[in-house]
Amino acid sequence: MQKQKRRKKPPKRVLALPDLEQTKSAVLNTLTSKSGQRSYAHAIDEFVDWYCSVPRLALNRTVVLRYRIYLEERHLAPTTINLRLAAVRRVAYEAADSGLLSPELAAGIRRVKSVRRIGVRVGNWLTVDQSRNLLAKSSGEDLRGKRNYAMLAFMVGCGLRRGELLSLNVRSIQMREEHWVVADLHGKAGHIRTIPIPTWVKNAIDQWTSASGITEGCLFRTINKAGKIWGTGMTPKVLWEVVRKAAKTADIDKLAPHDLRRTCARLCHLAGGELDQIQFLLDHVSIQTTERYLGCKTKATSRRQRQARNRAVNSMLGSSSLW
Repeated sequence: MQKQKRRKKPPKRVLALPDLEQTKSAVLNTLTSKSGQRSYAHAIDEFVDWYCSVPRLALNRTVVLRYRIYLEERHLAPTTINLRLAAVRRVAYEAADSGLLSPELAAGIRRVKSVRRIGVRVGNWLTVDQSRNLLAKSSGEDLRGKRNYAMLAFMVGCGLRRGELLSLNVRSIQMREEHWVVADLHGKAGHIRTIPIPTWVKNAIDQWTSASGITEGCLFRTINKAGKIWGTGMTPKVLWEVVRKAAKTADIDKLAPHDLRRTCARLCHLAGGELDQIQFLLDHVSIQTTERYLGCKTKATSRRQRQARNRAVNSMLGSSSLW
């Protein structure tokens, strides 16, 4: 008897909810950054909700263009729309790679262009008086007050990202060239850099570690209602709550953790720091990004110079007339 040839099933044109969940898991497994996983998971969930709410259509370029129009009608920022479209392209790529979607349809989806960004959105940063007031109002004699003050001082004085602050290890704080630094910090996109720590920030860290008794592991941790350390780390939600409460106490509206990173760049520039040194401190790939943080455009060398620990750009914040 002749064996009947099995025909391969053609790739799907309409993806069901289990197919989308499988593709979402495949996309998230390819990402190494936790913040990237959160952003892509949220973007994919929103696309799945929209895709399942409309009449079931084939997942093709026309559908993604309709989704782009839907996002534009919501008056979202171009950066947000482009992130959502990038997540959809990633879904189409993974679906085609696993045989759930036709390669031709996936290629059409990947040709959907991003939204053009016209102009530059103004950043949010604090003035010298606002920064001083924020740190003064957040300090306290209890364990939570010392932790909050050290966290805010770290973000204002060193310009750390949210994820970098939460993953900071006690052993990373070391002495190099007679200056305290955060050694070999793993930042965005796997970049490794060393961040100088001003003296007043190191004093805030010492007060927190001596009161908490933390000698290893994560530097900043959650504190329960009883005022005791709970867990081995902190979540971004707790950090947001710390910044929100400190801003409310200091009468500052709409302050986010990333605004303190912009504040560090602005204060370093006001203290006389060079633009390329600020770029080195904040780990910006492009000098244009640093200029957007400062809200100005200046001439700077494209060559990244080595940063000396004893004359770091953020070391001038504690000794200058700004404070």
